[in-house]
Parts: sequence; structure tokens; C-alpha cells
Amino acid sequence: MDYSTNFTYLTLEGHVELKHYRYLYFIFTLTVYIMIICFNTVIISVIFKTKRLHEPMYILIAALLCNALLGSTALYPKLLIDLLSEKQTVSYKECLFQAFCIYTYGVSEFTLLSTMAYDRYVSICKPLQYATLVKMSTVRKLLFLSWFLPSCGLGVGGILASQLQLCKFKLNRIYCDNYSVVKLSCKETSLNNTYGLFIFSIAVFPPVIFILYSYVRILSVCLKNSKDFRRKALQTCLPHLLIFINFSVNASFEIINSRLESNQIPHIIAMIMSVEFLIIPPLFNPIIYGLKLQEIYNNIKKIFKCQTRTHVSF
Repeated sequence: MDYSTNFTYLTLEGHVELKHYRYLYFIFTLTVYIMIICFNTVIISVIFKTKRLHEPMYILIAALLCNALLGSTALYPKLLIDLLSEKQTVSYKECLFQAFCIYTYGVSEFTLLSTMAYDRYVSICKPLQYATLVKMSTVRKLLFLSWFLPSCGLGVGGILASQLQLCKFKLNRIYCDNYSVVKLSCKETSLNNTYGLFIFSIAVFPPVIFILYSYVRILSVCLKNSKDFRRKALQTCLPHLLIFINFSVNASFEIINSRLESNQIPHIIAMIMSVEFLIIPPLFNPIIYGLKLQEIYNNIKKIFKCQTRTHVSF
């Protein structure tokens, strides 16, 4: 085979027992995707339709759920097509674009969670300065940066990957990721690996450190105040903390799994681990916010009550 030019298509070989369980996988995946769309859309709609929720905390929640829809849409439509196809192939450019979208989702999730931690930190630790420090104009700028900066950084990584000359054309994955594509190259990839490590370092560690610092400060303030203050603070902070822990654990599994490639881990377990961060957070984040935050929960109940009355009247 002539390796002077990149081959057009890559084969995704991560699927397990696809011939026997094709339709079962398809039904399960389609169900999960529909649930993700419905759950996230409901919370986003409630926030944007309710003027009382047009506050920084709720706008940031809506942004986090929009990001979940972005990440899910980068994975599920292609995965559903592959589950019904005889051959699971993807063009090189489409593969890099999917990797870019999935990575953007992951990095933006950390930046959005750190922005939300900043909002909670100012609200609880500096309540008198909240109106000054957390304006809606400030929130809009932070949201823009939460997607723009990851897109720029990861875009450069994608451009570097697109310049590689490939010798192998099979990915032992069910979706594309930049690290797996880079390993298909014939030539030296130290620049790609170094840049990837740099992006990973600045995308993950600063947000995680800031979130941990914020919650240490919040905890110290809560311990010095009344039980009622602690209850209200925990009511707004607990969902964010649960989501941060949930996403961090799932993303860590994927990062470790993709780089170790241990033969001791059964392939089906490795594939499940690789998609956890695109299943569990998008599916459970809206449930956590819908149940834990009273304002959102109350407005959801009102909407469903109104719809029920409308149907009954007809």
C-alpha cells in the first residue's frame, strides 16, 4: 500500500458482538440519547421560560446542560448509524471533527464547572459583592470563553493531527479520539503528544484546583454560620459538587483507559468505560438539578400541571 497520502477512511473496531446484539445495542443507545435530549431540554426550557430564573446561577446551569447536548450529539448519531451498518467506517476528516467536538465538550465541562464554582463562591463567601462581581455581562463573557478557548486550543491539536501520515487505519474504539488517531501515524508524534499533554494540563488542573479551593472556602464559611445558612448553602452547592465529582471520575476513567490500553481489562468493560463520561453526566445532570434545586423543581411541576389541565379541558 502506498503511504504517501493519507487513506480516506478509518475503521472503528471497538464494537463487541455487533452481529449478535446489533438491534439490542441500537435500542439501548437510541433510548439513552432520547432521554438525554428530553431531560436536558426540559430543564433548559424551564430556565429560559421562567423570568425568575434569569439569574447567573441558573443561566450557568442551562449552559452546562447545553454543553451536554453538544457532547451527546457528537457521539450518538454516528454511533446509531454504525450499529445498523455492516461496516463501521468514518472518513479521516469526520473522525478528527468528532474528536474535536467530544474533546471540546469535555474541556468546556471543566471550565463551566469552574465558572459555576466561582458563582457559588462569591454568592456565599462575598454576598455583599455578588451583584458587582457576578453581573450578567460577566456571565456572558465567561460563557463565551468557556467554549471559545477550548475550541481554539483543541482546534490546533486537530490541525496538527490532520498533518500526520497514517500507516494504520483501524481504531480499537467505537468513536474517534485524537490520541488514538495520532497513534496510527507512521512518523514521529512527539509534537502531537507534547501539545496534547499541555492542553490537558491547562484544561483540567487549573479548573479542578479552583473548584476545590472554592469549596474549601465555602465549607469554612458554612461552619462559622447558622444551621439555616448551612442548609441553604448546601442546597445550592450540593448538586454542583455531585456533578463535578461525577464528571471528574468518568473523565478520569476514559483518560486512563485510552492511554494504558491494558489487556487485563475485558474489551467490553473498556468500551463501556470509554463512553461513561458521555452517558452518565448528560443523563443525570438534569435529574440532579431538577430534584435538588427547589426553584427548578417547582417550575417543572407547574409546567406539567398546566399541560395536564390543558389536555383534560380538551
